[in-house]
Amino acid sequence: MPSYGDITQVVADPIVRTGALAVIGAVTTRVMLRNRPRFHLIGQLALLAVLTILLMSHGIVPYAPGPPGASSFQRFFLGLAKITWWTSAAWALISVVRVFLIFEGRAREGRFLQDLIVGVIYIGAVLSIVTYVFNAPVGTLIATSGIVALILGLALQSTLSDVFSGIALSLDRPYGVGDWLALGDAVEGKVVETNWRATHLLTSANDLVIVPNSDLAKARLTNLSSPEPSHGMTLSVRFRPSTAPSAMVEVMRSVLLSSNSILTLPEPSIHVTALDANAVELEVTSRVADVSAVGTARTEVFDLIYRHAKAAGLVLAQPANGGVTAAASATGAVPAGLRTTQLRLLDVVPLFAHLTEEEKETLASTMTRRTFRKGDVLIEQKNVSQSLMIMRSGVAIVTRRSDDPAGETTELTRLAPGDFFGEGGLLTGAGEFGSITALTAVVVYEITQEGLAPLIRDRPAIADELGALLSKKTAVELSKFDQRHGGAALKSVPHLTARIRHLFNL
Repeated sequence: MPSYGDITQVVADPIVRTGALAVIGAVTTRVMLRNRPRFHLIGQLALLAVLTILLMSHGIVPYAPGPPGASSFQRFFLGLAKITWWTSAAWALISVVRVFLIFEGRAREGRFLQDLIVGVIYIGAVLSIVTYVFNAPVGTLIATSGIVALILGLALQSTLSDVFSGIALSLDRPYGVGDWLALGDAVEGKVVETNWRATHLLTSANDLVIVPNSDLAKARLTNLSSPEPSHGMTLSVRFRPSTAPSAMVEVMRSVLLSSNSILTLPEPSIHVTALDANAVELEVTSRVADVSAVGTARTEVFDLIYRHAKAAGLVLAQPANGGVTAAASATGAVPAGLRTTQLRLLDVVPLFAHLTEEEKETLASTMTRRTFRKGDVLIEQKNVSQSLMIMRSGVAIVTRRSDDPAGETTELTRLAPGDFFGEGGLLTGAGEFGSITALTAVVVYEITQEGLAPLIRDRPAIADELGALLSKKTAVELSKFDQRHGGAALKSVPHLTARIRHLFNL
């Protein structure tokens, strides 16, 4: 064994070299390469290899007991060298595990498996040090620790159940962070965190629900985001049997065609589920991009059902368990007459919400009816419309072609009964933001500048109201096209108002 007679022998001693190498390796791998996992792994393996070569070349075997004839001083330094080697081996193995999980892309398992495997590695390193450095009987220690573990296990039975359930869920991977789960007790939420004890769910009401892993392991789970993010949505609607069910199905097809929230693939379906003397019941099935969009999509589709049903003359029926009263029959009647249709359309256009009833009647008398066939272009992008058109029935699509050489076309929105377009050209002389094409047969009612001018001249304040509303609508269109200055349109209200006043010679 080495002696320590003078400073030269101390510097040349393998124990001193081992200590210096351990310090250099620790600084390099634990500090300098801490945030670079691949290079950190290479450094740890290189340090372990150099330490092994250094110790083995001097007859020091880290995984064997020390020589029985060594002095206390020698045993002390040999023990330090072995502890250094076992610590370096543990760090290298832990680095291998962590880099493996990174390469595999298993971030969720990393939360559980990393901690579990790292704990096992450290326990193994400690037991090895106890065996080969301190020559202690590990079997007795394990037996004693087993009794202690049994006592702790009984005391922590509930916590351990959560821990092992978490490990099982991690390996089985029934869900991941970001998935929406529905539990058997009507709890539904998005997974925001998983840990050793519990899974955290964020509900649609922005409440955080913490579910123990043991409960999740036994519960009946529905993963609303698997096997793909899209989620199904089913709606039921009942109409009075005033027309053939096939005609009602066509109206529902127009509803789905005009929706901006539902997916076109897989194709939505419509089925007649019931027919009796009081109602025809239809079931509409479609998909949305994500379960979080179901609420918005349902609201939009219900609104479209109401608008298309109104346009087609369909009347909603009473619920199956409710009676049809005389009052309900009276309110369900569809008003007849061209003038009634014109006034009803003016009521749903925000631009004319501030008009008095007399002003609406005056404007309605100037409106004319126009029809378009499927595939007709109602107006081209950048063309200046000389009239405002309000959708009476049908579906149209708004697309915008970019100005770059590729000419990429983007769908902005779809128009349904009650929607309007052409207001920019009518009120300010601006070109249309996008091209509008009929997806079905379309009926519109037209308001010209000649019909609107007397109304604005009689009450010039209407120009201010129209400028504010037009600014907001323009901002929405810009944001849909993903323009960086989309919100700036709200600041141009005075400019729009000035253009309206100039156009109508106010």
